[in-house]
Amino acid sequence: MGSVLRAAAIYLVVLVVFRLAGRRTLSELTTFDFVLLLIIGEATQQALLGDDFSIVNAMVVIVSLVVFDIALSLLKNKSRWLSKLIDGEPMIIVEHGQVLERRIRKARIDESGILEAARHSQGLERIDQIKFAILEKDGKISIIPR
Repeated sequence: MGSVLRAAAIYLVVLVVFRLAGRRTLSELTTFDFVLLLIIGEATQQALLGDDFSIVNAMVVIVSLVVFDIALSLLKNKSRWLSKLIDGEPMIIVEHGQVLERRIRKARIDESGILEAARHSQGLERIDQIKFAILEKDGKISIIPR
């Protein structure tokens, strides 16, 4: 039972930490982010297994984490509030060619990232060509041209 409780605690802590860290997708990870992710993975593994490195304990931890993930996804489907808390909501970051500075600072992105998304998805070169840029829940930027 101790393994299951440790798995639940670590699952919640990692979920909160990554939610607070922001919306970066795997394709946007920097080298520093990747190294940090590896270190977190190793620390999490040691915290989950404690002194018991048996195969059975590892399987119990893995199954517990998968069950927690399934349960959380079911709860998010039933509760819009919980879904918004965990996954966030799409956020408009450019409106009618104007960058919404407070929002891009909050999302920790910059104008060059918005322009990159505009070039890739719509072939746009300037901010004033964008009607709306929306930071999606998954961290990608959707562009609606003027």
